[in-house]
Amino acid sequence: MSASGVRRPRLAVHKFASCDGCQLQLLNLEDELLPLAERVEIAHFLEASSHVEPGPWDVSLVEGSVTTAHDAERIVHIREDSAVLVTIGACATAGGVQALRNDADLEEWKAHVYPEPRWLETLATSTPISAHVKVDHEIQGCPVSGAQVLRVLLRLLLGTQPDLPVHAVCIECKRRGATCVLVTRSLPCLGPVTRAGCGALCPALGRDCYGCFGPADDPNPEALAAQLRRLGHSAADVARRFRGIYNAATPFRRVAGALEREHD
Repeated sequence: MSASGVRRPRLAVHKFASCDGCQLQLLNLEDELLPLAERVEIAHFLEASSHVEPGPWDVSLVEGSVTTAHDAERIVHIREDSAVLVTIGACATAGGVQALRNDADLEEWKAHVYPEPRWLETLATSTPISAHVKVDHEIQGCPVSGAQVLRVLLRLLLGTQPDLPVHAVCIECKRRGATCVLVTRSLPCLGPVTRAGCGALCPALGRDCYGCFGPADDPNPEALAAQLRRLGHSAADVARRFRGIYNAATPFRRVAGALEREHD
């Protein structure tokens, strides 16, 4: 309840398999969080406070992918207790870097990474939240843009739909006046197929986009891969570009697989 006795919407932030970076983006909002906290009740956010309250929640933000049987059970209960469920970040929306194991030998990977792999209980795959429950909205990024998360929350509180960009990073480069590193320096930039939202941060600093906001709406990664090959990049190198943070996103996974078969 607010000081006036009006019920405030209840917000929860949940973590699954992830690095916590998207939650930290929320905390990095700092000044913006104060007025937000006056308008919503932050009922569950372990990254910010050990005091948590059970559902139901009006809005749940979910970071991280499902990688264990316990995760798969927990997300179902969170969905049942959430009026609106929003996934935030690459792990929650596409499985994250850990989804690289989806096409690998899990036991072999465990043996390389952990000194006692027999103690590790995990699923063979890392999957997005949408593979297990209905997701109302997705916010891409690794990490997400804190400003985008705040924008989505505010629009939900106002009873309107989020309006995040779906076009490619190239549009943001043009708006910033950034020189195209693909054209001028033949760098393996994924900007033409990557969703906008980062403000073209990397190209504006003279380096190539590595796809940390996932595929743009209706991308054509095959055409970009062919262009990168014409610029002298090997099939293996181009495949590795698409096997990055959003490696399990269907458009990126499809073209990476084709390039790897070509390389073999």
